[in-house]
Amino acid sequence: MEGIIEAFAIDWRLLLIQAVNFGLLLLILWKFLYTPLMKMLDTRRTTIEEGVRNAEKAEHTLTKIESERGSIVAAATREGEGIVERARKAGSEKERQITAEAEAKAVLHLKSAEREAQELKSKALAESKAEMAKLIVLGAERVIREAK
Repeated sequence: MEGIIEAFAIDWRLLLIQAVNFGLLLLILWKFLYTPLMKMLDTRRTTIEEGVRNAEKAEHTLTKIESERGSIVAAATREGEGIVERARKAGSEKERQITAEAEAKAVLHLKSAEREAQELKSKALAESKAEMAKLIVLGAERVIREAK
């Protein structure tokens, strides 16, 4: 083996120093480059995994909220339809009530007008009778005067 070392002109002391230098360089790189780099990669992997979990959680929450929103909208629609139906019924009932009140007032006004017309008729007849009586008395007076 010494023949090979001499044939290639390899100095074992230099080879040993280079091996020590390589080992030191390897340790320094391991300590200051590889370990922080691996920590950074682990941190990134953890952050990415957490982001994926959060995204999945958010998607699940969004799906849940969408289904709840759908049920809330459906319930609100049903409630709104119920309110509208009740309002229609109340409006219809109020319309019937107002119509009945108007008809009752119309009947009262009609009866009042008929009563006034009857009173005017009675008054006119009474005045006519009084006028007729005066005319008869005047006519009788004239006939009596002429007969004399």
